[in-house]
Amino acid sequence: MSVSSPQSRTRWKIFATLALMYILVYFYRVSLAVVAGDISRELHLTPGQLGLLSGVMFYVYAAAQLPLGPMIDRLGSRLVISGCGVLTTLGGILFSQADTLATAMIARVLIGVGTASVLMATFALFSHWFSKQEFGRVSGFMVALGNLGNLAATAPLALATGAFGWRNSFLVVGVVQAAITVLVFCKVQDKPDSHHAQEEGAAITSPGMMAAWGEIFGTRDFWLLGILAFSWYGNYLALQALWGGPYLMEVLHLSREATGSMLMCTSIGFIVGSSFIDMVARRVFRSYKKTLLAGQLLLLLFMTAFLGWAEVIPHPLLAGVFFMIGLVVSSGVMIYPIIRSMFPVNIVGTALTSLNFYVLMGAAVTQQVMGGIIESKGDSVGAITAAGLHSAFIFPVAGLVISIILYSRAREYGQLN
Repeated sequence: MSVSSPQSRTRWKIFATLALMYILVYFYRVSLAVVAGDISRELHLTPGQLGLLSGVMFYVYAAAQLPLGPMIDRLGSRLVISGCGVLTTLGGILFSQADTLATAMIARVLIGVGTASVLMATFALFSHWFSKQEFGRVSGFMVALGNLGNLAATAPLALATGAFGWRNSFLVVGVVQAAITVLVFCKVQDKPDSHHAQEEGAAITSPGMMAAWGEIFGTRDFWLLGILAFSWYGNYLALQALWGGPYLMEVLHLSREATGSMLMCTSIGFIVGSSFIDMVARRVFRSYKKTLLAGQLLLLLFMTAFLGWAEVIPHPLLAGVFFMIGLVVSSGVMIYPIIRSMFPVNIVGTALTSLNFYVLMGAAVTQQVMGGIIESKGDSVGAITAAGLHSAFIFPVAGLVISIILYSRAREYGQLN
């Protein structure tokens, strides 16, 4: 398709509109890390409660994946994303006004449900606008742009919180969310006007929900990929969304601004990696699976830093470690072209959201379990100690080891020649 053709211009306009929405999704995912201390003090939270507050969004996000998949396949991405955007707006504004743990939890639940559809509905829409050969590249670009929200939730959020307070900062984000939701409803189009399926054929009808789930969950390699997705994202968000902030502030005694800057290195690494990971898969490994496994092995190496050795290296070198974590974490984006190649296009929305269930459960479970471990190792109520954090980080690291071994037994999908 010509870059200058009307259909090509339309699909890239849709890409840009959905990227704006996904930027806010990523902001909400990781924004507690640099404001964890402020929220804990104001709402009087223990480490366990803070872990639950962060994790609850991911639990409901994960649970929402299963019904959202069939909804995306039947109602279309535009309506699903727009409706969920309304919930995200309500949750974001409520969170900015929360004065109790209960209110904050309700707000995070709304945000979790509201943001749950965005990436998978976007990828389902891309399956109609982009070919299989283009899918890996465009999905990597979308994740790279989404990480601008990750970036905004580090040093910029720390500066905004210092200047205006965390409540006003989140209120502004809620208002921006409302505006982008309206933009998606008005501008996004599910399929080209003269839509013809590019590989499988547009006339294929979608199977029933139970039949689609039966095909997906009856595939052994789907389970192996799901287990790796659980550990991949659990490791990343354990660091970036919550416990990386307390680790840097309580163990290394960095300021909130310095902590935000350190976490920003991970965001930059993820953006850089996501931008060229498809090229690495095609030109270096010629395989999505090998690219994914190589990246996860490197992630495993760098995550061991938080078992102790991060505290004995100079801060500039530690910033490099955070950057490298973001860079190799981007290999996890390969799960999406793999799942796109594993199942036919008429159930791709259900397949993507089913896989994303594991991704978000990894984030939720890991953050909450680590909170419980940290609390059990504290020498007083609410205390966060170096020993507690070291013990807590063993959980995601060990899980990644097991997941890599299991996924190495999966077959190759979408082999690149």
